[in-house]
Amino acid sequence: VPVQRIAQSEGSKLLNMHLEIQDSIIGQNEAVKKIALAIQRNRAGLKDPNKPIGTFIFLGPTGVGKTQLAKVLAKYLFDSEDNLIRIDMSEYMEKFNVSRLVGAPPGYIGYEEGGQLTEKVRRKPYSVVLLDEIEKAHPDVFHILLQVLDEGRLTDSLGRRIDFRNTIIIMTSNIGTRQLAEYGKGVGFETSASKENLASRSKSIIESALKKAFAPEFLNRIDDVVMFNSLGKNEILKIIDIELQGMFKRVEALGYNIKISAAARDYIAEKGFDPQFGARPLKRAIQKYIEDALSEYILRSEINEGDTIQVGFSKKSGIKLRIIKKKNI
Repeated sequence: VPVQRIAQSEGSKLLNMHLEIQDSIIGQNEAVKKIALAIQRNRAGLKDPNKPIGTFIFLGPTGVGKTQLAKVLAKYLFDSEDNLIRIDMSEYMEKFNVSRLVGAPPGYIGYEEGGQLTEKVRRKPYSVVLLDEIEKAHPDVFHILLQVLDEGRLTDSLGRRIDFRNTIIIMTSNIGTRQLAEYGKGVGFETSASKENLASRSKSIIESALKKAFAPEFLNRIDDVVMFNSLGKNEILKIIDIELQGMFKRVEALGYNIKISAAARDYIAEKGFDPQFGARPLKRAIQKYIEDALSEYILRSEINEGDTIQVGFSKKSGIKLRIIKKKNI
């Protein structure tokens, strides 16, 4: 029974699930809460035991946390990000590729290898299955998925019945985001007022796009369509803090200390935010403005264990790194 595997500690862990996950997924509290409630229903035994734990469509622009939430769920529920099975659905746009999901037909190359989807789930029956960019998949893919959503099982090309009842299935899509952009949403940092005014309009645009892209019998079998918000300035600043903490840990593991001024942090946040790509460019901005310069110092042996790296910013010279020697502190 998946319930026992998922609830490795007491029910209180699941009741606080959304609060814990919110720390890692910034600006998407509503999305996190929807997922948590669906998993709680399963835990309480209210869900059909012959279906997956949960099936969701994650909708929203690029770089706002859809894939990140799938990773966090895999780690939270199944103890490891390795329990995330990720499949790029743009590889299944053509009809002749669809059979690769369940395995090549007898007599074809790769027949004994099993399917890209079925074999991975057979090996990791307790997992989060992430189907990226689902709207790009060939219509035949949805016939396969209907079987999973209906029965919680799928028969592969070798005749084995693969059990999906212990999986969470997440399909991501940025469908409708082009229409939103045309409507004038997502330009620069958003204010709370603009978010509020556009929220209901955004929802109707995305729901309309969803109905055009997917058949009703498919949408009716999904537990929930979870909409992700565009990220505003406050969210970007919180995300950069998470990214910087990760970098600080790596730097401190090398034996150095690192400090960053508020002005430098704000500058990197501004440079690392792109309305089109959400928070994704943040990592590149941190690499460009901090890690590239820091790696030069390390390779030139200009920094020693115990030294402090001070990351500052001025309008004249931009981001500057200064090394403060241990004896001078």
